[in-house]
Amino acid sequence: MKDCLFCKIAKKEIPSDLIYEDKEVMAFDDINPLAPVHILVIPKEHIEGLQTVKDSHQEILGKLLLTASKIAKQKKLKGYRVFFNCGKIGGQAIFHLHLHLVGGWKDLPEFVELVRRRLGEGGAI
Repeated sequence: MKDCLFCKIAKKEIPSDLIYEDKEVMAFDDINPLAPVHILVIPKEHIEGLQTVKDSHQEILGKLLLTASKIAKQKKLKGYRVFFNCGKIGGQAIFHLHLHLVGGWKDLPEFVELVRRRLGEGGAI
């Protein structure tokens, strides 16, 4: 996809705060973080979203999760969340598959306060 922001980042046409890269995936800081640590992990191959994956994408999906786990260990995160936004109604803003790794809170109350600020009482990220 020539107009896809994440494809342009993967091709290094647009700079990013690169955290990890290999032949198939890359990870970089989110420009609008939800937490002290908010990293996006993307496949270099354009896949629109989790809602469009095929059986042939099984390996890359596993690689995204393993990469997030490795980065969380490197960042020494005590606890973290990993999630995908799926489709416009599911909060997906860029239609290139990407995993969110969020964490870095000092403690549980700090995390709970983030949820309240972002989504109100009873909300979940």
